[in-house]
Amino acid sequence: MDQTLFIALVGFAFVSSITPGPNNMMLLASGANYGFRRTLPHLLGVSFGHAFMIVVVGLGLIQVFDAYPITLQIMKWGSVAYLIYLSWKIANAAPKKADGSVTEGKPFTALQAAAFQWVNPKGWFMALTALSAYTATHDLIGVVTVAVVFAMTNLPSCTVWVTMGQQMRRFLTSPGRLRAFNWTMAVLLILTLIPILQGH
Repeated sequence: MDQTLFIALVGFAFVSSITPGPNNMMLLASGANYGFRRTLPHLLGVSFGHAFMIVVVGLGLIQVFDAYPITLQIMKWGSVAYLIYLSWKIANAAPKKADGSVTEGKPFTALQAAAFQWVNPKGWFMALTALSAYTATHDLIGVVTVAVVFAMTNLPSCTVWVTMGQQMRRFLTSPGRLRAFNWTMAVLLILTLIPILQGH
């Protein structure tokens, strides 16, 4: 991969990682509800789980989609259903007690966050676009380069969203405010489905 192509890849990875999407909306909500430390496994699972998905897709799984296009449609509607479910979970997350603790619920584990990448429509768009534009199918070095670049740009980008959520905790001191915030995050997560439903 030449220098110009590499710089373009870094730019695409950064812009697509830091802009709003399902991962960032969920990390923002988790940072606000649970704080940075408890959200850290979720954050690491997003970054390294997405990088792992890029490697698997780039080294073979993409051929399955080419051979059986119906699999992409199945994944698309499965993703829609799962994101609606997650939106409901976020909207109904329990408010804090008076001492600041959460009555129930817990943040994503690293494994759950990594698994979520397989039903994250924006994650699929990022992976497939990068693999198509910046490397050749089955090019091990190219595929690994794309995965590493995404991991290195995704981690600090997503950290920004967790940090913003953590900073919002000082304003979400009442159950009513936290409930309103969680419902707002749920609606924003639903809105990330619009590009999918429009066929993009």
